[in-house]
Amino acid sequence: MPVSGTILAFDFGLKRIGVAVGNTVTRQAQPLAIISAASNEAKFEAVAKLIKEWQPALCVVGLPMHPDGAAHEMTVRCQRFANQLHGRYGVKIALVDERYSSAVLQAKQGERIDDQAAAVILQQYFDQT
Repeated sequence: MPVSGTILAFDFGLKRIGVAVGNTVTRQAQPLAIISAASNEAKFEAVAKLIKEWQPALCVVGLPMHPDGAAHEMTVRCQRFANQLHGRYGVKIALVDERYSSAVLQAKQGERIDDQAAAVILQQYFDQT
């Protein structure tokens, strides 16, 4: 059953987590925030504030894969992050293949683009559903 309402998307990284927001009416993703904290608990506190503020019907997490579709270390870490989102906050989760999302952002190398990467991931979700 399709969800309706606000959706938050996450581009999980070890140093930073990009966050984007969109909704099922406009189906347009917008960069929202970059979470950069020293500890995992501090990162999850920031995530908790966003979830409380936006009350998402769904959280989308980008799932990095090798070009051939094989999993790697970050694939497992992103799956763990998604499981923690579900377990801590009771939100529904969707994983989106993010293999080619970085290609869209290559022109902006050197900038902090984590929130924009999250927006690309969310837009891919909207385009696929």
